[in-house]
Amino acid sequence: MHRSFEIATRGPGLYEFTREVAEFVRPCAEGVLTLFIRHTSASLLIQENADPEVQSDLGAFFERLVPPSDRPEMAYLTHTYEGPDDMPAHIKAALLPVSLQIPVISGRLRLGTWQGIYLFEHRRAAHRREVLALLR
Repeated sequence: MHRSFEIATRGPGLYEFTREVAEFVRPCAEGVLTLFIRHTSASLLIQENADPEVQSDLGAFFERLVPPSDRPEMAYLTHTYEGPDDMPAHIKAALLPVSLQIPVISGRLRLGTWQGIYLFEHRRAAHRREVLALLR
């Protein structure tokens, strides 16, 4: 069973789509769900979904870890023609997962109590991101 999720982003940050994925797996008895993002400047995460400060702190940390290429400390980057956020977005996507595997039992995602599924957008502009889901 497979499906594609389209997630609209409005700039950097974490976008939860746990509910949509849970609806997709509901008809299945059990299996392993694989999620894969089809982009090189965004990532997928399983992260806490109870306190929104977790998401904002993660965003702030990665912005500090890999700042835009127009900052002096990033002057060594050469891939800059798509904007100062592009190459840093590729670096962040190289550091973070672009696929996830989640067990499904009795038609339910077996996530922990406070875990949610997120797309982590690394670019400043709005995008429409595609995440492929395959349940086996």
